[in-house]
Amino acid sequence: MSHAVAIDIGGTFTDLVAFNRAGERVVYTKSPTTYGDFAEGILDCFRKAGIALSDVDLIHHGTTLVINTLIQRSAGRTALVTTRGFRDVLEIARGNRPAPLDLYYQRDEPLIARDFRFEVSERIGSDGTVIEPLDLSELSALAEHLRETSIESVALFFLNSYVNPTHEELAVQHLRQGLPGVFITASTELSREWYEYERTSTVCANAYVGPQVIAYMHHLEERLKAEGFQGTLHMMGSNGGVLSVERTCRQPIALVESGPVGGAIGAGIYASALGFSNAISFDMGGTTAKCTLVEDGRFSVDSVYYVDDYVKGFPIKSPVIEIQEVGSGGGSIAWLDAQNRLHVGPQSAGSSPGPACYGRGGEQPTVTDANLVLGRLNADNFLGGELHLEVDAARAALARIAQPLGYVGEEGLIRMAAGVVAIATVIMAGVIRRISIDHGRDPRDFALIAYGGGGPLHACSLARELAIPMVIIPVEPGNFSAVGMTLAEARVDDVRTFSSRLGEAAISAMDAIYNKMETDGAAALERDFQSPVARFERHVEMRYVGQRHNIKVLVASGADAAQIRHAFERQYKSRYGHADAKAAVEIQALHLSAFARIDHPDIGRLARPHSDTAIAARKVHFDTASGAIETRVYQRSALPVGFSAEGPAVIEEYGSTTLVWPGDRFEIGPLFEIRVHCNVTKGQSHAA
Repeated sequence: MSHAVAIDIGGTFTDLVAFNRAGERVVYTKSPTTYGDFAEGILDCFRKAGIALSDVDLIHHGTTLVINTLIQRSAGRTALVTTRGFRDVLEIARGNRPAPLDLYYQRDEPLIARDFRFEVSERIGSDGTVIEPLDLSELSALAEHLRETSIESVALFFLNSYVNPTHEELAVQHLRQGLPGVFITASTELSREWYEYERTSTVCANAYVGPQVIAYMHHLEERLKAEGFQGTLHMMGSNGGVLSVERTCRQPIALVESGPVGGAIGAGIYASALGFSNAISFDMGGTTAKCTLVEDGRFSVDSVYYVDDYVKGFPIKSPVIEIQEVGSGGGSIAWLDAQNRLHVGPQSAGSSPGPACYGRGGEQPTVTDANLVLGRLNADNFLGGELHLEVDAARAALARIAQPLGYVGEEGLIRMAAGVVAIATVIMAGVIRRISIDHGRDPRDFALIAYGGGGPLHACSLARELAIPMVIIPVEPGNFSAVGMTLAEARVDDVRTFSSRLGEAAISAMDAIYNKMETDGAAALERDFQSPVARFERHVEMRYVGQRHNIKVLVASGADAAQIRHAFERQYKSRYGHADAKAAVEIQALHLSAFARIDHPDIGRLARPHSDTAIAARKVHFDTASGAIETRVYQRSALPVGFSAEGPAVIEEYGSTTLVWPGDRFEIGPLFEIRVHCNVTKGQSHAA
């Protein structure tokens, strides 16, 4: 029986979704993420699902390996080879001070220390002409030195290579001959734009993570094949499409947000299928909470991604779905500072030992422990009963921070738990504001699509905080990022610097470049996936003349100058509240996305089989003022399409729990989604 499978490795759990192509029966399972060997957690998911790898013909896989490697600085020795005089581009960066009032501000150290940054003689002019040929003798001597220092990977960046890559291509060929087994990568393999700092930073990051990603890919393929897998493995790219293993090993930096993008893809598809043009996807896992804006069924793809944020981190010039993230998840630790002020996160208990209630040795209180003490989680039905939660351990952990604040007894413990959840809610509401209000969007005009293990538990609190009227919980929210991966298309992105005033002459030149990019994109999809291109999307980076920052505008093939300007002004006004019809407009870059379809399940068949589990009830704390409220508890699989009821209610399922507040009403929609109509007034927000 042939299965297609998606696997998402998160900070706490590894999720698996599998469907067989014959009957489209869907299987969901979870297993704790195994940090010593990620493959162990993956194989454990297959064992729990009862699926033999010999019956699997396609795997889509998302992983946090790349971002963890960059943040933890856990890779081996990496070198940078660059044009003479440009050794310190990483150090100089943009020369700005993003935090001008922070007297102790210090940017993160470069990925590659100065001792491992080397210069060679070569120079190409801004028009692409060779000013100084590449000195191969210098390069040969450098290769010998790098071999003696046991370098594991090399990044190549030459000035103006974006317009003429011949020197980089020659250097790559020469170094690969002189350094067999060393990962060699060039900036023009990743970006053909003119930003020298961003291109340098990107190629250094690609080189930095390359050996670990390649080792992981080879190890994973070996483990899967040893278990009988003979199908195709695709990796989930940060741009929202899947990548071939071969491309992944050349451009591992394309996996920088590999895991979270699956949920964004699924949210976009669900929003379109349900008729919601605007939605905010919200993913709360064990370690972080993430959100993405979906407009007209599309999510925004950033051209630059900052590792460890813009203020202190470094940029990666690679297409990444715009995701805002904050360290507030179910495993986020609640703690007191020196002044006994309560904080939640960003430290996390992770999967080992995990929250105190997991009974694996954790002693510090977490958001999950607080929810359990408030009665919002079922200790006997967590992960379908696979993991029994220890209420006493959760209470003991919370008491550690409650007692120093004078909260004693049962009432004090409840107030402490409610305080932990309230702070987590405020933190998560802040990240939703960043993705919406900071982009000129009102969150009250959007539906909130919540998923992840903790998303449905906190969604109604967030809706009240932000006055969002509609919450949607898709099928299997605990595994929804993996669900999104099963729905992903193959995607290849390309970008070219194109600096010109907007006009008919520029349009003609643009079309010629786009035609070449489309030919190359179609060929790449055919080579990587043996699939014909399904569609292209063109985006143009534009700005008013004299400005520094660009706006990326979706344009149709064959659009004239007036149509492109109209699209630019509409988007500019949406973001900034005004537009200047008289000001000159210029183009800075051309972006192309090429898509190919991959077989995926019908989203209408992703729900679990219907059951007849009886309705139960238990006491749940929603806020400290109301006390414990008798609350109906439903099994989600027992709720048919069209079912509706009033809150308060708890809806339990394998990977998550949905909390419906008093005064709210919920119903089961046509795709088995839970729709919660929140009792909020537009223009008014409520504290969680």
